[in-house]
Amino acid sequence: MTINAAVYKAGLAASAAGALIAVVGALMQATNVWHGGLVLGVTGFAIGAGFWPALRSYQFTLWIIAGFVAAMVYASELIIWGGFNITHKWIVFLVIQATMFSMGTKLTIQDFIDVAKMPWAVFVGTFCHFLIMPLLGFALTIMFDFPPEVAVGILLIGACPSGLSSTVMVYIANANLALAVSICAVSTLAATIMTPLWVNLLAGSLIDIKLMSMIMDVIKIVLIPIGAAILNDYLKSYASLRGRRIVQGLAALSACWLLFMAFGGWNSLFESASADAQMFAVVANFFAGGIIWSLFYNWLTQQKPKIQSYMPKVSMIGIIFFTTTAAAAGRDNLMQVGFLLCVAMLLHNLGGFSIGYLMSRFVFRMDVQSARTVAFEVGLQNGGMASGLAAAMGKLATVGLASAVMTPLGNVSGSLLANYWRKKDARAAKPAAQSSAAAEKPYSSEQTL
Repeated sequence: MTINAAVYKAGLAASAAGALIAVVGALMQATNVWHGGLVLGVTGFAIGAGFWPALRSYQFTLWIIAGFVAAMVYASELIIWGGFNITHKWIVFLVIQATMFSMGTKLTIQDFIDVAKMPWAVFVGTFCHFLIMPLLGFALTIMFDFPPEVAVGILLIGACPSGLSSTVMVYIANANLALAVSICAVSTLAATIMTPLWVNLLAGSLIDIKLMSMIMDVIKIVLIPIGAAILNDYLKSYASLRGRRIVQGLAALSACWLLFMAFGGWNSLFESASADAQMFAVVANFFAGGIIWSLFYNWLTQQKPKIQSYMPKVSMIGIIFFTTTAAAAGRDNLMQVGFLLCVAMLLHNLGGFSIGYLMSRFVFRMDVQSARTVAFEVGLQNGGMASGLAAAMGKLATVGLASAVMTPLGNVSGSLLANYWRKKDARAAKPAAQSSAAAEKPYSSEQTL
């Protein structure tokens, strides 16, 4: 028995035990017992589902659901550790930067070069994403009349770029993966401007939106981690000796700058400066840190190449973290608007899939596989980025609710749609292959009679 098989079986055993404990606890009306059994059951099933090959593509989704269930059951225990709140702004910033960097390691300079080979398709995907989802989100906030900060969360998730999950779904569906990566890359960079602009335009009347502050937050959350990942790709694949020395020199200057900031430089230069000056100085510090981290990661992967294979898991853990903590922080608010918010976010998600596919297929005349790709890139947003921006606003428990709900819903619907399209193509290919084989089969003497 392999290690994976043993882990899967242990997970299934834990799931069965959890289900039994939950049933017994419910019959005994022992809340703590059935709550614990429920969390054990869903977590064990998320682990054990890998035992069946058909369910392995759903494991990420099951982990998100398990985190969401745990957040609903143990909200305060999940976010308060020893009196410390793990949803603190700077913790969320560091986690989302790690998540975005790990997502960025799947992008390369070649991906941006490839954009030039299919500029129209990338434009269509990016255009549909930043047109359909913000306006659809705005329509839903009017339709459901949510409290202002919850409504802003819907507008925020609608204005975010596509993320890791959309590319995963495109891969599962056997759609146009190269196009998906290109749209993801371009929409992520475009989000530096588009996300704050849309949020300011659509949500500015609901809460106080500081446009420049949000742009700076997006730069810290998205542009710098992605840029660090692209710099690593440059060092790995393109840099000459001179280019590498230039990067090393920039990293040395960055290290000196950060040390100067840490040992009195901030107090002497920016303590009495304006809020805007301090904001730009913080962004400069993040840029310096990004250069240093990129060089360090490049060196680390040369020493331990296997580390690169773990980066997608870092992204997935980060997304699970944001879903769980946002749901836990906003559980009380979610209990008040939970059902309607789930309905709204499901409509948002399914509307994105449907309108994205129809527009790309019948308005812009794209082929079927590319239209499916656009559907995923439009319908699935970067929930981690939305949660990070909500935390930066100090409103994770309200503005962050929409992304906490959208992430599990989107992964469930996306997984179902991706597997449906994959199986549909397999069914269509089977008779075609049989017909081809029959046509190539030589006639026997009996067939000629």
